[in-house]
Amino acid sequence: MIHLRGMTWNHPRGVLPLQAASEAFKKRYPEMEITWDARSLHDFEAYPLERLAETYDLIMIDHPHIGAAVGHDVLVPLNDWIPEEYLEDQRRNSVGPSHDSYSWNGKQWALAADAAAQVSAYRADLLERHGCRVPVTWEEVRRLAKELPKEHKLGLPLLPVHAFASFVTLSAQLSGGGFWKEGAELHPETGAAAIAQLQELVPYLHERSFSMDPIGMSDRMAATDEIAYVPLIYGYSNYARHGFASRLLRYADIPSDSGQPGGSMIGGVGIAVSSRCKHILPAIEYAQLAAGGEFQRTTYVNSGGQPGHRSAWTDAGANELTHQFFRDTLRTLDLGYVRPRFDGYIAFQEQAGMRIREALLNGCSDPAQLVVDLNRLLFKLSSTRSDAIK
Repeated sequence: MIHLRGMTWNHPRGVLPLQAASEAFKKRYPEMEITWDARSLHDFEAYPLERLAETYDLIMIDHPHIGAAVGHDVLVPLNDWIPEEYLEDQRRNSVGPSHDSYSWNGKQWALAADAAAQVSAYRADLLERHGCRVPVTWEEVRRLAKELPKEHKLGLPLLPVHAFASFVTLSAQLSGGGFWKEGAELHPETGAAAIAQLQELVPYLHERSFSMDPIGMSDRMAATDEIAYVPLIYGYSNYARHGFASRLLRYADIPSDSGQPGGSMIGGVGIAVSSRCKHILPAIEYAQLAAGGEFQRTTYVNSGGQPGHRSAWTDAGANELTHQFFRDTLRTLDLGYVRPRFDGYIAFQEQAGMRIREALLNGCSDPAQLVVDLNRLLFKLSSTRSDAIK
């Protein structure tokens, strides 16, 4: 019996479809056992892959980890193991730039098993009760914030990484996607405008926003009537399914003043194989099963997963199951923004998010200076990583 261990994040979306894939894989190969452990969303976003690779054969990863992972030689380059026709299918059927977000230095380091970006979430029953429609522009968001009664508020997840995500999404949207590239600084004027736009929303936000991540906010939104609308939140199709929570959430494209919902900071999860894995071939075959189109649009989505294969996002059954979650947010993902992935990015994202959250919580009198400070932090962390490699 060969036993492979995998690590994912602790949410039904992150666990159940992978367990279903393990069961399907075992039917093909009875001598194989693949089990999954799970860590918190914060650990998923911040925990070093090099440490996970020492213990686990399969790792669900966030694409900004790629630069550090490749630098520390902790992942298997999939091109060396997977047929080109399979990778080409993944490329053609990518949801937005999800597939390419796991490419680095000419190699593919993970398969986009799960696709996500910041989208909008809302309680259709609460908006309808007050005669409000889902905002399409940021002016409509501000108007909704003022029109909603005090017991039904706007939400915005503002724990550090997610404060940073909203800052980047708005900055990318305001700049048409050219806000920040590998090796460059954050654009000061654009970044300052994004901070100012976030500050306008703060007085109308649910008071727990500063202590919530997307899972916590989605749980609160589905358990109470306190939050009617969230303009920027990583979408979870689970909450758009009957029976998952006590109240149903619906999802839409992010607001935009350009007419196109562009700039959303791409998230999602890729399935990667540890370079320390002693049974690489079966691990690769499992990854291909889990990320393949047929499995993704059937068992994967039916098990609570949020597929990375485009055929699942356009599938009528998947959309009926999720009250059109995939159809109603696909445009946002297609126009999404891929973060830089340099070695040192994860530390920058966490520390920059802490500063942005603190500024929004306490009031930021000089958004432009905040972006200058963020660029100093970026230079410091980038230089530190470069010196360490040398």
